Amino acid sequence: MDMTNNDVSKIASQFKLVGLLTEVAAFGNGHINETYCVTCQTEQGPVRTVLQQINQNVFKLPVQVIENFQRVTEHIRTKLEAIDSPIAARQLTLVETLDNQAFFTDTQGDVWRMCHYIEQAATQEMIETPKMALETARMFGWFQRMLIDLPAPALHETIPDFHTTPKRLKAFQEVLQKDPCNRARNARSEIDFVLKHADFCGILLNHVRQGNVPVRVTHNDTKINNVMLDLDTEQGVCVIDLDTVMPGLSLYDFGDMVRTATSPAEEDEQDLSKISMRMPIFESLVKGFAQETHTFLTPVEKKHLAFSGKLITFEQMIRFLGDHLAGDTYYKIHRENHNLDRSRTQMALVQSILNQEKAMDALVDSVFDELA
Repeated sequence: MDMTNNDVSKIASQFKLVGLLTEVAAFGNGHINETYCVTCQTEQGPVRTVLQQINQNVFKLPVQVIENFQRVTEHIRTKLEAIDSPIAARQLTLVETLDNQAFFTDTQGDVWRMCHYIEQAATQEMIETPKMALETARMFGWFQRMLIDLPAPALHETIPDFHTTPKRLKAFQEVLQKDPCNRARNARSEIDFVLKHADFCGILLNHVRQGNVPVRVTHNDTKINNVMLDLDTEQGVCVIDLDTVMPGLSLYDFGDMVRTATSPAEEDEQDLSKISMRMPIFESLVKGFAQETHTFLTPVEKKHLAFSGKLITFEQMIRFLGDHLAGDTYYKIHRENHNLDRSRTQMALVQSILNQEKAMDALVDSVFDELA
């Protein structure tokens, strides 16, 4: 539903605000949740919080999302308070409602949460330098390290089978067989590419079954704009956008960094000559991630870092291409064949990784050898 500032102010007032509420404004550029910045005035100056409405079309059980959020943030903050209290104070922290709850449910059944605003820090939209790549990867590795001792029970799976690539492949094959929009005839080379490389979809899950790759607490959306960087030092402060934090594979997080960071082009670039896996950026991702994870990753996890970039990029190609064949029912499009173009960029990136995979593997080995 469309919300007025007055509507949002009424919802914000259900939380334990500090000071006098003076302003609410749309905030950020996220595509999932509705997000607002709430400003209150105090004698010491303005105090800001971030108010979010959980998108129940994406997250069917929003209370579970918030339960995960609360457990993860409290665990990280508690650990940091013992070793680095200034950084602990700059982690995501929920603001309770007036009746001491972690969330508020409005009359429409929508679920809202509020967090303290992290001052003097910001996110970036693009990885522009190897230094930025290293710090981004280090922070996502740090996030995993901080949560390796999260007590049982396991977190809720907020989006079931999010990175279960064999199921993504099966869904693609089903829509290909039906071809409801008669689009397969114009995507033969892309379809042939998927079918040619389909055999590596289950490799990581086979290692999980064999006990070589453990299920960990993972972020599952490891884009640079989910890391807050200090405005002065450009050092990582905290990891944000925790709605997809759930049980997963460390390699999924690293693979998604390779997919989103190493190519210099946009995800829907039509000039495929601009698509490539940039080795200097990959090297920085490996160094940053290994810096925080080398003490706990298994040998099989380390061996498959480069592979994970190929797998997650291939998985995203399957999703874009399947949606194109289905009639663009999931991803929003802004032009004809938009999802087909997106699938082609992913295919080009997979091919670039295939062309460089041996060198990528050698680089990974050398980085971990130096840390041993």
